[in-house]
Amino acid sequence: MQIMKAMQISASGLTAERFRLDLIANNIANVNTTRTESGGPYQRRAAVFAEALDRAKNSAGVQVVGVSRDNSEPRLVYEPEHPDANDDGYVAYPNINIVQEMVDMITATRAYEANVTALNASKNMFLKALEIGKG
Repeated sequence: MQIMKAMQISASGLTAERFRLDLIANNIANVNTTRTESGGPYQRRAAVFAEALDRAKNSAGVQVVGVSRDNSEPRLVYEPEHPDANDDGYVAYPNINIVQEMVDMITATRAYEANVTALNASKNMFLKALEIGKG
């Protein structure tokens, strides 16, 4: 049934955007993390999405296929008293632009809201179709 397929597509979008929002929140939380378990400053992470199309199951949607790390150079700040300062007194901070993260968060929120709207529209059409059958 096509209405169920539409609901499945919207649900996969909700899951993907929620994951993206979690990554953005993690990036913002680690904006000042100068030391990680692997050494060095935290690296910005971003979700990688791909179309999820399974012709055998007649299903479609979106799926998270991975998490990419931004390998750009860290932001260097002169803080000679910081415990993670190098020999020249510079501390390597994560390569996170808080403005870009906020823009990404708004974009992900709007995409999430759009998927909720589409899911509710599909649900309402399904309910109206059931009411037609009653009459």
